[in-house]
Amino acid sequence: MIYHLLYPLTKYFFIFNVTRYITFRSGCAVVTSFIIVMVFWKFTLKRLKRLKIVEKIDMYGHIHLEALHEDKRGTPTMGGVLILFSVIASTLLWARLDNSFIWLSIAVMLALGALGLHDDLLKIKRGRGLSRKEKLFGQIAVGAVLGILIVLDKNISTAWDFPFFKKIIVDLGYFYIFWAALIIVATSNAVNFTDGLDGLAIGALTINALIFAVLAYLSGHFKFASYLFIPHIKGAGELTVLCLSLGGAALAFLWFNSYPADVFMGDVGALSLGGVIGVIALFVKKELLLFVSGGLFVIEALTVILQILSVRFRGKRLFRAAPLHHHLQLLGWKEPKIIVRLWIVSIICAVIALLTLKLR
Repeated sequence: MIYHLLYPLTKYFFIFNVTRYITFRSGCAVVTSFIIVMVFWKFTLKRLKRLKIVEKIDMYGHIHLEALHEDKRGTPTMGGVLILFSVIASTLLWARLDNSFIWLSIAVMLALGALGLHDDLLKIKRGRGLSRKEKLFGQIAVGAVLGILIVLDKNISTAWDFPFFKKIIVDLGYFYIFWAALIIVATSNAVNFTDGLDGLAIGALTINALIFAVLAYLSGHFKFASYLFIPHIKGAGELTVLCLSLGGAALAFLWFNSYPADVFMGDVGALSLGGVIGVIALFVKKELLLFVSGGLFVIEALTVILQILSVRFRGKRLFRAAPLHHHLQLLGWKEPKIIVRLWIVSIICAVIALLTLKLR
């Protein structure tokens, strides 16, 4: 919005020329989303407490885990609503509104946010949320609709970009619909699985938001993309604004969500923020690289999948509990140590992802 309001005034006031630079608007987006969360924090917390939207501890029969998390009972949840509001408001303020990538990303965020909100409200009202099948169906539907829109848009590529290889190009065609659905389901669920300890998921999301801000900017810049032999995606640079809006909001939320947490983001935050990272990866053709930069989310999700398969086919657990962070808790690790060490893992994965840009 700022761009459309101020850039035309450049012929009268040259200083407004800065609004055409993605780097300037992205920097402003970080600060804006951070301030929004900080300003509306007390209002949001009071409203959540008044409506009795608080955490109910359910560890699916793990008595030891429930004891470890007992002090979290009654903590306000669904703080992800504030993150969503901050990210969308900041993005609409600083991004170019004639960019289809921005609108599609916001649409997916809102759709997954609505799904997560419904799940959170059901947990509060009846003690349990949506079933796995119901939640999965909603995620697949959002991903499939996105995939259809991408396939129908001739300006968006349906090809894979392989890390380490600059000449391998595989156009998925209509199969891209299934690929988009898979990415949305995988990313939104992986973040949701990781959101089990104070600040763990939002910290890793902050790291990945910064990484994809870099990737979006490079992909949208013709000279940088050519130099690095990565696909040049016209207009993808604007996603830098969205990524850094997410980064700013996540940092502000981490201020209150860090151990011991004053608020949790709930499914409304985990599903929508995880999903939008997947959307951005699809748009900048870095879906495969997402599995590297989001290595922590991949590990957490894999432990859940392996645990389910082990119980189903072997009749016993592979881990003491899943996801991984709960297994570490039962091994005797203290929660703050688990959080910081897994953040370190996330940072290392992010650095490796950036290194692949030069190894092609």
